[in-house]
Amino acid sequence: MNDLRTPLARAHGLGTARGGMRPWWLQRLTAVALLLLGTWFVVSVLLLLRSGFIAAHLMLADPLNAVLMIAFTTALFWHAQIGMQVIIEDYVSTRWLEIVLQVLVLFLAALGALASAVAVLRIALGY
Repeated sequence: MNDLRTPLARAHGLGTARGGMRPWWLQRLTAVALLLLGTWFVVSVLLLLRSGFIAAHLMLADPLNAVLMIAFTTALFWHAQIGMQVIIEDYVSTRWLEIVLQVLVLFLAALGALASAVAVLRIALGY
């Protein structure tokens, strides 16, 4: 049977063309955040280069620096997760493997961000 619908009519209900825009924008947003926070991080590390453990501890004990470090590590893991998601979607063709890898990457990124936040808070709060 011949389908008399136009290609646009056949495509209706198959998803939106704008569905990939959210991850694209989020990756650009996290890249900008990493550019700014990464600059802060590099400057902080360079300033602490010849200092000891106590100076690094005091730097992270400052609430502003602790918040910036948590923001930096969170943006870092989020950006990496989005990038890995795109790579997996593009290059893994087996559906079940794609789902398993997506869940694994999401879990590892969340675990890394959480572990980083806990470590910074332990240093900042002196535990």
